[in-house]
Amino acid sequence: MIPRMTMSISSSMRRLLGVVLAVGLLVGVGWMYRIELLLAGVGILVNLSSSVDPNVPVSWSSGPDPAGRSREKRPPNIVLIVADDLGWNDITFAGGGVAGGTVPTPHIDSIAKEGVIFHNGYAGNATCAPARAALMSGRYSTRFGFEYTPAPSSIIPLVMWVDAAGQPRIAPTLPAEDDNTLSFEEMGMPPSEVTIAEVLRNAGYHTVHVGKWHLGRANGMAPHDQGFEESLMMESGLYLPEDDPGVVNAKLNFDQADRVIWRVMQHAVSFNGSRAFEPQGYLTDYLSDEAVKAIEANRERPFFLYLAHFAPHTPLQATLDDYEALSHIPLHRERIYAAMVRALDRGVGRVLDALRQQGLEENTLVIFTSDNGAPGSLGLPSVNSPYRGWKATFFEGGIHVPFFFKWPAQLPSGTAVHQPVHHFDVFATAASVAGAELPKDRLIDGIDLLPFAKGEADGTTHEALFWRSGASKTALVRGWKLNMSDPPGRRWVFDLRADPTERRNLAATRPDKVVELERAFLAHNSEQMNSRWPPTASFATPVDKDTSVPVELGDDWVYWSN
Repeated sequence: MIPRMTMSISSSMRRLLGVVLAVGLLVGVGWMYRIELLLAGVGILVNLSSSVDPNVPVSWSSGPDPAGRSREKRPPNIVLIVADDLGWNDITFAGGGVAGGTVPTPHIDSIAKEGVIFHNGYAGNATCAPARAALMSGRYSTRFGFEYTPAPSSIIPLVMWVDAAGQPRIAPTLPAEDDNTLSFEEMGMPPSEVTIAEVLRNAGYHTVHVGKWHLGRANGMAPHDQGFEESLMMESGLYLPEDDPGVVNAKLNFDQADRVIWRVMQHAVSFNGSRAFEPQGYLTDYLSDEAVKAIEANRERPFFLYLAHFAPHTPLQATLDDYEALSHIPLHRERIYAAMVRALDRGVGRVLDALRQQGLEENTLVIFTSDNGAPGSLGLPSVNSPYRGWKATFFEGGIHVPFFFKWPAQLPSGTAVHQPVHHFDVFATAASVAGAELPKDRLIDGIDLLPFAKGEADGTTHEALFWRSGASKTALVRGWKLNMSDPPGRRWVFDLRADPTERRNLAATRPDKVVELERAFLAHNSEQMNSRWPPTASFATPVDKDTSVPVELGDDWVYWSN
């Protein structure tokens, strides 16, 4: 009996030990892959809560000029094309370009070469949404409390947690001062702001939006509530489903935000507030095709087209055809990024061709810009060359963007403007072109750039420009620029006339300029509103190294709040 009892106990113990080991192994594996499991769970929840219908063909409205004018007597059409996160060095107009200039951008370049180059064009912010708010309103977005890029309240903490768990930090995250009081849909440009679409619609233009919005969705903030009579809005940012046979993907495992993007984004658009539906094919090509259809539908009346491309913003996804056309690029992520820029340029070319084919080219003002500079998270060090910094910094790499006009009937080709201009100048310029009145019940910060584009204006466009995003603040006054980061209390002063790429920090040798520019910023800031929603976090952004490169003691970095 005793031997059998011993054997029975031993067998039970072995089974129990096996269960314990199995549970321990599962827990251990779960802990090792906790980030991936969490992201997978988030992805499942997003897809369950946000269903996407099959593609629905868009029918663009058409009609005659409401004033009954002939084509020759109509005011000019206005086409505003905005790329997303396009770096200064991503296009070849100035001798640069992706992969050492081996990926030409002839169509984007043609706007500059056949029109006007604003060599010192500045974005309204170093992240997308506040910059777009400045474009649409003609004002500093901080005048109406739009300081940070809206994001669902759960996303940024998830990004920060993934980052803290997956990569070493160069400085700790700062907690938000209070909880968000607005939902993601409520974060945006208040309907009390007057948009350029509203100004042009009131002047007899048909107003069309195609692509990204990111300026709010609820309480009258959607594009079709903000002056756009028709809006084909990007609902989410996959260019194609990840498993589509016609797409090639690159995941950036060194970037925390990219890991989240792949889980939460979908391939989806909507039309005038409809349910989300799938675009027909690759997103960049689809938006370009629909912009062409909108131009064709509106050829008999004055129109304003805001084509807000998502390219070349992450996730990195290219069509198989574009990818295969660039086999000379060895680095996979750079090859895909280059293919995305190629698709963007092709789409711009399609829009320009449509204007030409419809006989509208001569009397259409085409404006091309980017919402901000390219991010360091791509792991591509030259995207903003020769400028320092990235998206989410106010160094030149974050805010010095391509800024081109083309209007053959009025603007001489090959014109160069070197005075600083700003995104909010598009508002006043478009109103001037249309013969529309600016709002008189508020301060418009932008100015009409046509006299400068025609070479008729002397002097400077702006004596001073300012930027603010929580911890990061910047003043540019008569060629002197002050970058501030609080924390950690760093100051950089540059004389951009002698040092346009910000290589020599003069803060120690020109304390007078530090004081002068700080006072100018404080005076400007006293006129601005506090943000309508608080930042979720402040995080460190290296100035000179992309995210794929480890940071080291002594590297320059700034805090960025969002």
